[in-house]
Amino acid sequence: MFSQFNRDNYHQLCDRLAAQDADLYAIIRQYGYPPFWSRPNTFESLVHIILEQQVSLASALATLNKLKEKIQEITPARVMLLTDEELKACYFSRQKTVYIRHLAENILNGNLSLEELELMPDEHIRQKLTSIKGIGNWTVDIYLIFIVHHGDVFPIGDLAAVNALKKVKNIPLATREEVLAIARQWKPNQTIATMLLWHFYLESRKK
Repeated sequence: MFSQFNRDNYHQLCDRLAAQDADLYAIIRQYGYPPFWSRPNTFESLVHIILEQQVSLASALATLNKLKEKIQEITPARVMLLTDEELKACYFSRQKTVYIRHLAENILNGNLSLEELELMPDEHIRQKLTSIKGIGNWTVDIYLIFIVHHGDVFPIGDLAAVNALKKVKNIPLATREEVLAIARQWKPNQTIATMLLWHFYLESRKK
């Protein structure tokens, strides 16, 4: 069975990690608890994550908002009615246009049910989502963390999380394997540790 976290046990899980890792404790002591980042389990949320691939969060949000302005409600059926030119006018790259269409088609033809994903363990969700063009491991990790709140995910493809870990642990030259080895020490709460690392990354940049 997979572990999940929620608003009720979030701070308790942060405290549990802080008790076993002085570096994570230092993040809470300096910056407080991280926000409870969460998104609904909708087509729009998955579109948002795909838009966030390899661009700034602000840029992805601008594209999402432009699309919302165009079609009001972001649904598979409404997206499929748009031409490539209309999506381009909403700041979609050619690549992201292909990805969003594939996702919409898979939901419309019944190949992907977001409701069913809520009941699946990590590896089954990963298998199901990565079979869709344009969805890789990073996108799945963000879905697992933000949307279905699975508790033991470390997104090794996320630069902010990895760079924060290297800084917090003072290991700037750590390899991928070394980073994963440290993250495994936070099992079964790697997601909560990731939230703390993101919190550190965002707050420390404000200085």
